[in-house]
Amino acid sequence: MNGRAASAGSPGGNARGRLPPPVGVAGLASPAMGLISWIVVGLLAAWIAGAISGRPQRGCLPKIVVGVAGALLGGALARAAGYTGIESFGVRSVLLAALGATLLLLVLGAIEGRGRR
Repeated sequence: MNGRAASAGSPGGNARGRLPPPVGVAGLASPAMGLISWIVVGLLAAWIAGAISGRPQRGCLPKIVVGVAGALLGGALARAAGYTGIESFGVRSVLLAALGATLLLLVLGAIEGRGRR
């Protein structure tokens, strides 16, 4: 051999000689870490959204639900605008999730406000 990495056809390697990382939930390395990351992002996003919108959620489960739904909404809006959605745990992901959760809480507040008449 001439010292090059293993070819794509050889067992145990790809074109660069490295194995791809294991893929789990949402493309993260571990299913458990993916789930924990979504819960943490959801809690942080709901906390930020509650502070911004003036509609804090009470209890962990409602916060997680609002935060994860906000993450899905924020990621979809980012993709619609031509940016990447939420792909990994980080500050950008939390901010996108908080934006989506804030929009969700504002829309829910507007819907609830109409029903009170």
